[in-house]
Amino acid sequence: MLIDFFLNYLRFEKNYSEKTIVNYGIDLNQFKEYVRGLNEEFVPSGVDADLVRQWVVSMMEKSYTSTSVNRKLSSLRSFYKYLLIKGEVSIDPLRKVVGPKNKKPLPSFFKESEMNRLLDETDFGEGFIGYRDRMIIEMFYSTGIRLSELIGLADADVDFSSSLVKVTGKRNKQRLIPFGDELKEEMLVYIKIRNEALPNKPEAFFVKQNGQKLYSSLVYNLVKRHLSKVVLQKKKSPHVLRHTFATTMLNNDAELGAVKELLGHSSLSTTEVYTHTTFEELKKVYKQAHPRA
Repeated sequence: MLIDFFLNYLRFEKNYSEKTIVNYGIDLNQFKEYVRGLNEEFVPSGVDADLVRQWVVSMMEKSYTSTSVNRKLSSLRSFYKYLLIKGEVSIDPLRKVVGPKNKKPLPSFFKESEMNRLLDETDFGEGFIGYRDRMIIEMFYSTGIRLSELIGLADADVDFSSSLVKVTGKRNKQRLIPFGDELKEEMLVYIKIRNEALPNKPEAFFVKQNGQKLYSSLVYNLVKRHLSKVVLQKKKSPHVLRHTFATTMLNNDAELGAVKELLGHSSLSTTEVYTHTTFEELKKVYKQAHPRA
């Protein structure tokens, strides 16, 4: 009965969506059935922290994800806050209950063979647009820059004599990224083709066909479109190319601190996630190759 009162409170006083209310009802009735399954009557005032923790353990044993468990705990917390307001209980049994930590998914990345196939064997189309699109993907993969950093890049930011590109990252923090001879030659060819196609010299390094600055969704869509030609994984974005840059560097023995500086991370712990990625890839290779894996 109290659960029904609570759901009506969400519906009529808090104006929650019907979908949200249904989910609250499912979570609370699941807890109610769990308590009854222990041969106990479900009396909200008789619930203590140990009982809630047992429920959490039972869900984890049934392979519920930490996200699902925490959502159900959130429903139960809201229910008990309501009961406290209404005077139905005097103590919140969830005040000392901590849910399981949500595991952060490992960053997606593309294999070196996939990137080689894309950049060396894929047709990007003729003229300025085709060369620009390929140059954008090469830039993401070879430097690890962010989408916003690529869009904000100007000709003056590329120093060909020193083989350095200056990017402006988060909080307007600038950093220098070195580039190799191959990328240097490709950028010089790109600039030549771009300037021939556009009579008025553009302000930005990467531009649209009319000379105007690129915008995020345009770059995102062109990257996704071209990546779809060679990769099957669901995530295909500029940020995955940034992940790919970091993973490739670490797989080829780059120092973690150096990769941190190249990516513009403020903390080494942010960069360390890529070591887990490379280790997961290593485990896959081991399982596929070793006869007793």
